Amino acid sequence: MDPVKRSLLTLHVTVVLLGGTALFSQIIPLSAQDITLGRSVFACIALFAFMALSKTSFLLATKKDYIVALVLGLLMAAHWVTYFAAMQYAGVSVGMIALFTFPVITVLIEPLFERTRLVWQDFFSAIIVFAGIALIVPEGSLNNDITLGVMVGVVSAVLYAIRNLGHRHFFSQYSGAKAMAWQILVVCLCMLPMLNSSLLQASDNSWWLLLVLGTVFTALPHALIAATLAHLKAKTFSLIACMQPCYGVLLAILLLGESPSWQTYVGGVLITLASVYETVKTHRQQKAL
Repeated sequence: MDPVKRSLLTLHVTVVLLGGTALFSQIIPLSAQDITLGRSVFACIALFAFMALSKTSFLLATKKDYIVALVLGLLMAAHWVTYFAAMQYAGVSVGMIALFTFPVITVLIEPLFERTRLVWQDFFSAIIVFAGIALIVPEGSLNNDITLGVMVGVVSAVLYAIRNLGHRHFFSQYSGAKAMAWQILVVCLCMLPMLNSSLLQASDNSWWLLLVLGTVFTALPHALIAATLAHLKAKTFSLIACMQPCYGVLLAILLLGESPSWQTYVGGVLITLASVYETVKTHRQQKAL
């Protein structure tokens, strides 16, 4: 098979796996904190093993990079906990859509990290996203689990956007596998104090699911990303990555039997279109520089 076609196929598989992580919030009978810790331990072991097999140095270049890894890891830990919590409150479909507000949130907070200016199209995208969120929120009270899940999902999106911008600005010199290995190591270390009896006493089935989540659905996709970028443009990667909520929602419908409302579908379409638009616009601006 042609290397480009193989990379495209691999990238779609990668995005399906990343979208599939949300399913584990429903099938593992543990809290968001426990799932995050279990996922991180197995993912960390797998990624460092991958680095060892590929003869990649474990060490970072400077002392400053270790501090950056610490901050990014803390953001990743908070993002993962709120990510799984959003799915547990609102369901996979709604939680995934709420999380995918992060591309537009990224554009809105990007001026804090880089010398960029917001244009009217960015504010229009934000309005579209807020309209999409408003559609999937059933009521304005946090006593409603779906509303709470949407809000937690948006918080998770903000954390993810800040982490991504920090990674791009301060940590992009490292491969995806190495960067994630260090950040997930920090996740493990900061989540260990939250270790409790519920995780230690989890069933064998739960531990097997955590193993699959940490290796097949976390470590593997991030190892594959580096391979696909060798043959694909960053724009292609970003656009296909925009399909993650679509894959996640489809998997939730097929495997979990979820039945999203028409408001959820419409809200998801609005948010996804805004994300795709901002992705295309960003790459055009970078190409013009």
